[in-house]
Amino acid sequence: MKKQTSGVFDVVMTPEPGEFPASRRLDKRYHGELDARGEGRMLSFVSPVEGSAAYVALERVTGTLAGRAGSFVLQHSGLMNRGVPTLSIVVVPDSGTGALQGLAGRMGIRIEVDGRHWYELEYELEHEPQHPLEAKP
Repeated sequence: MKKQTSGVFDVVMTPEPGEFPASRRLDKRYHGELDARGEGRMLSFVSPVEGSAAYVALERVTGTLAGRAGSFVLQHSGLMNRGVPTLSIVVVPDSGTGALQGLAGRMGIRIEVDGRHWYELEYELEHEPQHPLEAKP
């Protein structure tokens, strides 16, 4: 059964040496039902044409989701085509550990005018009982 949760997150992006592609270390703190820390690397390119850019990233998220402890990996792929954004953030298949083993899903993010970052995570857990009668003691 698919579930959905949302909340805010804080992010610090630290530039790493090099010119192309631009590389940054990601350090995140997720708040809410996803209570976790994220760490990863992002590569990006900004075109000389205003509003066009791209980024890719891998991020390991470690903490709890709906009270289940473990970690999982997110793959990010973002594109701006003259101001029109496209974004895909997915849970890497079979990357879940601990009580998050079997996690699948996708994440959306939005940045408010005031700079606050929000996430929306749609997910399902492969090993979660689908119905209360299926739960084993």
